[in-house]
Amino acid sequence: MRAQGQKCEQIAKTYLLKQGLLEICDNFTSRVGEIDLIMLDNECIVFIEVKQRASNNFGGAINAVTVKKQQRIIKTAMFYCQVNHINFEQLACRFDVVAMTGSNEPYQIQWVKSAFPN
Repeated sequence: MRAQGQKCEQIAKTYLLKQGLLEICDNFTSRVGEIDLIMLDNECIVFIEVKQRASNNFGGAINAVTVKKQQRIIKTAMFYCQVNHINFEQLACRFDVVAMTGSNEPYQIQWVKSAFPN
Protein backbone atom coordinates (compact mmCIF):
# COMPACT_ATOMS: atom_id res chain seq x y z
CA MET A 1 0.00 0.00 0.00
CA ARG A 2 2.85 2.40 0.83
CA ALA A 3 4.42 1.72 -2.58
CA GLN A 4 1.18 2.85 -4.26
CA GLY A 5 1.21 6.04 -2.17
CA GLN A 6 4.82 6.79 -3.09
CA LYS A 7 4.05 6.20 -6.77
CA CYS A 8 1.10 8.62 -6.63
CA GLU A 9 3.15 11.22 -4.75
CA GLN A 10 5.83 11.01 -7.46
CA ILE A 11 3.20 11.44 -10.21
CA ALA A 12 1.72 14.42 -8.34
CA LYS A 13 5.16 15.99 -7.88
CA THR A 14 5.97 15.61 -11.58
CA TYR A 15 2.59 17.16 -12.44
CA LEU A 16 3.17 20.14 -10.13
CA LEU A 17 6.73 20.68 -11.39
CA LYS A 18 5.27 20.92 -14.91
CA GLN A 19 2.87 23.56 -13.56
CA GLY A 20 5.84 25.68 -12.46
CA LEU A 21 6.14 24.84 -8.76
CA LEU A 22 9.58 24.21 -7.28
CA GLU A 23 10.37 21.28 -5.03
CA ILE A 24 11.36 21.93 -1.42
CA CYS A 25 10.78 18.63 0.39
CA ASP A 26 9.13 15.22 -0.01
CA ASN A 27 7.49 13.33 2.85
CA PHE A 28 8.27 15.64 5.74
CA THR A 29 7.58 13.60 8.85
CA SER A 30 7.43 14.68 12.48
CA ARG A 31 5.90 13.45 15.70
CA VAL A 32 2.84 15.53 14.77
CA GLY A 33 2.20 14.08 11.31
CA GLU A 34 3.36 13.96 7.70
CA ILE A 35 3.19 16.28 4.71
CA ASP A 36 3.46 14.55 1.33
CA LEU A 37 5.01 17.42 -0.64
CA ILE A 38 6.29 20.88 0.22
CA MET A 39 6.78 23.12 -2.79
CA LEU A 40 7.22 26.76 -3.71
CA ASP A 41 4.76 28.60 -5.95
CA ASN A 42 6.39 31.97 -6.65
CA GLU A 43 6.78 33.46 -3.14
CA CYS A 44 4.23 31.09 -1.55
CA ILE A 45 5.16 27.90 0.29
CA VAL A 46 2.66 25.16 -0.53
CA PHE A 47 1.96 22.19 1.73
CA ILE A 48 0.42 19.44 -0.41
CA GLU A 49 -1.60 16.37 0.52
CA VAL A 50 -1.80 13.71 -2.20
CA LYS A 51 -4.80 11.38 -2.14
CA GLN A 52 -5.67 8.59 -4.56
CA ARG A 53 -8.91 6.68 -4.80
CA ALA A 54 -10.05 4.11 -7.36
CA SER A 55 -13.34 5.94 -7.93
CA ASN A 56 -15.39 8.90 -6.79
CA ASN A 57 -17.72 6.59 -4.87
CA PHE A 58 -17.98 7.49 -1.19
CA GLY A 59 -16.82 11.06 -1.85
CA GLY A 60 -13.60 10.36 -3.75
CA ALA A 61 -10.09 11.49 -2.91
CA ILE A 62 -10.93 15.11 -2.06
CA ASN A 63 -13.33 14.14 0.71
CA ALA A 64 -10.74 11.76 2.16
CA VAL A 65 -8.92 14.83 3.51
CA THR A 66 -11.01 15.18 6.64
CA VAL A 67 -11.01 18.12 9.03
CA LYS A 68 -8.95 16.04 11.47
CA LYS A 69 -6.40 15.33 8.70
CA GLN A 70 -6.34 19.03 7.79
CA GLN A 71 -5.61 19.99 11.40
CA ARG A 72 -2.76 17.48 11.56
CA ILE A 73 -1.28 18.85 8.30
CA ILE A 74 -1.51 22.43 9.61
CA LYS A 75 0.24 21.47 12.87
CA THR A 76 2.92 19.62 10.92
CA ALA A 77 3.41 22.65 8.64
CA MET A 78 3.83 24.89 11.68
CA PHE A 79 6.41 22.45 13.06
CA TYR A 80 8.22 22.39 9.69
CA CYS A 81 8.40 26.20 9.73
CA GLN A 82 9.65 26.21 13.33
CA VAL A 83 12.41 23.68 12.60
CA ASN A 84 13.46 25.60 9.48
CA HIS A 85 13.25 29.05 11.14
CA ILE A 86 10.45 30.22 8.85
CA ASN A 87 7.98 32.76 10.23
CA PHE A 88 4.69 30.94 9.61
CA GLU A 89 2.67 34.07 10.45
CA GLN A 90 4.42 36.32 7.91
CA LEU A 91 5.04 33.84 5.13
CA ALA A 92 2.54 33.42 2.33
CA CYS A 93 1.48 29.81 2.47
CA ARG A 94 -1.38 27.60 1.42
CA PHE A 95 -2.59 24.04 1.69
CA ASP A 96 -3.35 22.22 -1.55
CA VAL A 97 -4.71 18.77 -2.32
CA VAL A 98 -3.82 16.74 -5.38
CA ALA A 99 -6.61 14.22 -5.83
CA MET A 100 -6.00 11.30 -8.15
CA THR A 101 -8.79 9.06 -9.36
CA GLY A 102 -8.41 5.69 -11.06
CA SER A 103 -7.06 2.24 -10.41
CA ASN A 104 -4.12 2.51 -12.82
CA GLU A 105 -2.23 5.11 -14.80
CA PRO A 106 -3.10 7.43 -16.30
CA TYR A 107 -4.92 8.81 -13.26
CA GLN A 108 -7.38 11.65 -13.46
CA ILE A 109 -5.64 14.46 -11.55
CA GLN A 110 -7.45 17.28 -9.79
CA TRP A 111 -5.31 19.99 -8.18
CA VAL A 112 -7.22 21.97 -5.57
CA LYS A 113 -5.38 25.12 -4.53
CA SER A 114 -6.13 26.50 -1.05
CA ALA A 115 -8.13 23.34 -0.31
CA PHE A 116 -8.47 24.27 3.35
CA PRO A 117 -7.79 27.38 5.46
CA ASN A 118 -4.59 27.92 7.41
